[in-house]
Amino acid sequence: MVFIKWLDDHLEEAFLVICLVLISVVMMAQVVVRKVPGIQPLTWAEEFSRFLWIMSVFVSLAYTIRKESMLRVGVVLDLFPVIVRKVVGICVDIVVIAMMGICAVNSIGVYNKIVASGELSPAMQWPMAGVYIFMLIGFFLATARGVQMLIIHIRHFGDKVATTLEQTMEDAKSEAAAGQHAEGGNE
Repeated sequence: MVFIKWLDDHLEEAFLVICLVLISVVMMAQVVVRKVPGIQPLTWAEEFSRFLWIMSVFVSLAYTIRKESMLRVGVVLDLFPVIVRKVVGICVDIVVIAMMGICAVNSIGVYNKIVASGELSPAMQWPMAGVYIFMLIGFFLATARGVQMLIIHIRHFGDKVATTLEQTMEDAKSEAAAGQHAEGGNE
């Protein structure tokens, strides 16, 4: 059960961190290798980093849905009563589920065409299906996270909700307290 909870909280986050670290390491190695005379540049580094970037973009869809950090204008919603804000939030969840679901279903056809083509990447000669599978995974995971958030928002419909300003102030206080705690631990 602890593992399931960890996956719920950190699955996408862990994948995104791994991708970012790998991109950084590979590109740094590419820079270093180019400066050393007599060593051939890494012909695969840019392609590998591009593939990781593409993978991270699709997985980050689910991450932003789960963390509720999608682009939105919370200040405008704060002008409305709490009940309207919550109903709008649920409507947004439904639209997200519908859009991600449509993209997920359509990505199956795209993926099948790539698999059928047998296309290989130019530098590394990897099957392109290995990259395109993350489009499929990303949209299906985003759809699942949308459903998860809809359920959470319906379950907590009666709970008090903070305005954007209140939430920003609370986040700032938490960050300040964490900073003071970290400074205290360094002394």
